[in-house]
Amino acid sequence: MTASKQIKRYRDPLSPKPILDRAALLKALKSNGITLKNGQLDLFYQLLHRSGYPPLDEFVADLRGEEIRGKDDGSVSVAGSASISTTNNFRTKNAISTRPGRRAQLPKAFLSYLANCKGEFATLTSSVQIHQTSADGTTTKIAVQLQDDHVVESVLMRHEGRVTICVSSQVGCAMGCTFCATGTMGIRGNLSSGEILEQLVHGSRILMEDANMEQEEPAGQLDKKQKNKRHDLIRNVVFMGMGEPLNNYHNVLSACRALIDRRLWNLAHNRVTVSTVGVTSRMRDLTRDLPEVNLALSLHAPNQRMREAIVPAAKGTPIESLIEALDEHMMALAKRQKRGGNPQGCDQDGNGGDASDFNLEERQSASKKKRAMIEYVMLEGDTSTIEAAHQLGKLCEGRHLVVNLIPYNKTDVKDKLSCPSEEHMQEFRNIVSSYGSFCSIRRTMGADIAGACGQLVVEQEKREQQLKVMDIEDGPFGKSEKGKSRPVTVISKRGKNGKVEDILKDEEVTNPWIRRLTVATAVAASCFVVSSGLLLVQRRKR
Repeated sequence: MTASKQIKRYRDPLSPKPILDRAALLKALKSNGITLKNGQLDLFYQLLHRSGYPPLDEFVADLRGEEIRGKDDGSVSVAGSASISTTNNFRTKNAISTRPGRRAQLPKAFLSYLANCKGEFATLTSSVQIHQTSADGTTTKIAVQLQDDHVVESVLMRHEGRVTICVSSQVGCAMGCTFCATGTMGIRGNLSSGEILEQLVHGSRILMEDANMEQEEPAGQLDKKQKNKRHDLIRNVVFMGMGEPLNNYHNVLSACRALIDRRLWNLAHNRVTVSTVGVTSRMRDLTRDLPEVNLALSLHAPNQRMREAIVPAAKGTPIESLIEALDEHMMALAKRQKRGGNPQGCDQDGNGGDASDFNLEERQSASKKKRAMIEYVMLEGDTSTIEAAHQLGKLCEGRHLVVNLIPYNKTDVKDKLSCPSEEHMQEFRNIVSSYGSFCSIRRTMGADIAGACGQLVVEQEKREQQLKVMDIEDGPFGKSEKGKSRPVTVISKRGKNGKVEDILKDEEVTNPWIRRLTVATAVAASCFVVSSGLLLVQRRKR
């Protein structure tokens, strides 16, 4: 037996499913023969959001006008008493109505199904395992435990008068960028749209708890400037956490639509940013389906050769096609206006047309409404040289794209990487800006809690890997490069046929006693085979 349980390399089917997963709920309603009129499901989600996401049974009972019993304080509440809206609430842009006598007009069959679907759906299927706040109080990293025991991380970043949350879209990541801690995990599976939105619910509750604690502080301990800051409402969402968002396209798209829905999170379109390493086909799909949101391209190198060296997924995807797709996304809304309000903002054939026919003024106007950004991690080496700065500037020249330079944050990746000096990054930025692009250096936040860009990897999992002890029964034996024997870890994984299969993975063993026991077991096994063979030979002679 090992000292800690094996890390799961796959995701279990969700049970219960998140009620915020709109597609899953619609599928369940259809299979039960329940139909809703236009707007009724939107009304349900609106009330759920403005009530602060209470437990589903309590919320449905309130909608049905039933008594809610069994609360922690022993109280009983009745519909119309607004008890739910104050139990687990957090601040929203549109508060729930407290006028008496107003009750939602939702079908009885729908409410009856929700009241009796225990085990099928739940308001929240995840929980906050732990959350850490940086020393300066600006950044909070949240470890969110999913119902199948996987953990993803999201980050709250407090700026002047606003809060941004960085959310994860997958468990792990398949892109394998050499400088990113998440890439060392590999890919475990996608998050549902509901699990993505639940990260905002957890983040909002943490913000409200912090705001309530600040209000309890004595008046003399808070200066006037601190009192005027409001950090209890999420105003920006960036899909820059764990995973490649465009590899989980449909769930990310559904989550984005909920974020900009005026009845729900009510975020401005340009307050939602989807980041990608570069899935060209999905970038064009996003331009077609949701051209209003921001798109950020994680470029990290000025040419194809350098990019393939640090971003393995870049092979086969020309850097020029990525820049072209990013440019098309930025100009999609301008195209819509130019072509008489085409709802897709692109040609009927879906290829987006050509964005090169816009002048500088039109591009400046488009960039004010929506940002198309290039993210560029600053690593000591070829990608941060003066020559690389000129190459990057020429690549973006004439497009009015935003270039965001990201100082490298130290991670546990195998390569020994470092960040250039502040003076060098300033010079790099000035060169890129000289070609007409707006170039800035991103402020590092949360590095002391491993919550900065590129540092998101589950700390508990890292500790388990470090403390893992090899069992002598885990064999068989493999050969290292030096020819020395070493054990191989057996990892269970669910195969395509649904059965659990064993996968062998080499792993170094540092405990000398394990080595000795392994050798002793091998010698004993060899002696057993030899003695058995001699015994058979003697019996044949008789």
